[in-house]
Amino acid sequence: MKSKLGIRNRKVAVIGVGFVGSSIAYALALRDIAREIVLIDVDHKRAEGEAKDIRHGLSSMGTPELYAGDYDDCEGCDLIIITAGRGRRPGESRFDLAGDNVAIMKEVIEKIRPHYTGGAVMIVSNPVDILTYKAAQWLGLPNGMVFGTGCILDTSRFMRSIADYLEVSTGVVHGYIVGVHADRQVPVWSHATVSGFPIAAYCKNVGLPWGKETEEAITKATRAMAAEIIRAKGKTQYGIATCVCKLAYAILNQYPTMMSVSSVLEGEYGVEGVALSVPSIIGPAGVQQRIEEHWSASEREGFLDAAASLKELLKGV
Repeated sequence: MKSKLGIRNRKVAVIGVGFVGSSIAYALALRDIAREIVLIDVDHKRAEGEAKDIRHGLSSMGTPELYAGDYDDCEGCDLIIITAGRGRRPGESRFDLAGDNVAIMKEVIEKIRPHYTGGAVMIVSNPVDILTYKAAQWLGLPNGMVFGTGCILDTSRFMRSIADYLEVSTGVVHGYIVGVHADRQVPVWSHATVSGFPIAAYCKNVGLPWGKETEEAITKATRAMAAEIIRAKGKTQYGIATCVCKLAYAILNQYPTMMSVSSVLEGEYGVEGVALSVPSIIGPAGVQQRIEEHWSASEREGFLDAAASLKELLKGV
C-alpha cells in the first residue's frame, strides 16, 4: 500500500543500461537502497547480461530483486532514473549532445507515460538541464517531480578539490555549485566552509594561502574534470553513480536532504522557464523545495548569465 509520501515498494527503474546506467544499478544494489531494481534498455540482451552480472554478487553484498524488464515494469516505481542517450566524445561539450539526446528522451518519455503510476523521475542523461526541462514539459507532472542530477557531481568534484588543497577529509568541507551543468557552472564561494568556518578564515588559522587566485584555480580545475576523464578513459560513470545513490536514498527512504540539482524554476532567483541547479530539498516527491540564499553579486550575475544562455539554447531545441 502506498504511504502518505507515496513510497510503496522502494522500486526503481533504470532506463538506459550503458556504462552509466549499469554503474548506477550496481551502486544501488551494493548500497542496498532499493528492494527492486529493473533495468530497461533498447538492447534487451545487454540489460539481461548486466542484470545477471550484478545479481551474481548480491548473495554476499545486497538483497534487492534485480532483473531486466520493459517499460511496463515502470508501473509501481517510486523512482525512475533515465540515463538513455549517447555519451560525450573527446572534444565535445555536453550541449553537442542536445540534438540526438532530446529525440531519444522524447521517445523514452512516450514509452514511460502509459505505465507511470507515480514517483519521482530523475534525469541523468546530458545535456541534463535541457533534457530535464523537456521531460518535465512532456510528462506534465507537478513541479519538481521531474528533476535532473544537474550540478550534484560538479559539487562533489568541487568539495573534493577543496579538500585536496586543504589536505582534509571531504566530510568537513561544505560547498556547492549552482547553475548549468556545463562550463558556466557557478561555485558559491560565499557559502563554502570547512569545519563550519569560512575557508579564508580556516586557511589563515592553519597557515595556508587563500585568495581569489586559489579560488579561480580550483574553479577552473573543477570545470575541466569531466573532459579530462573522458580524454583519459572515454567516459565518466562512477562519480555520477554514487551521486545518484545519494539522491535515491533521500527519495526511497523518505530522508529529505539538501543538494544542488536541476529542476524547472518558477521565479526563484528571478528566473523561470528553465531548469537549473539550485540548493534543493530532495525527498519522495523529487525536488520538494528550492532554497533561495543570498549570494555575492558576482555569483548571482554568473547564475543569471547561465540562465540566459540556456534559454537561448532551448530556443534551438
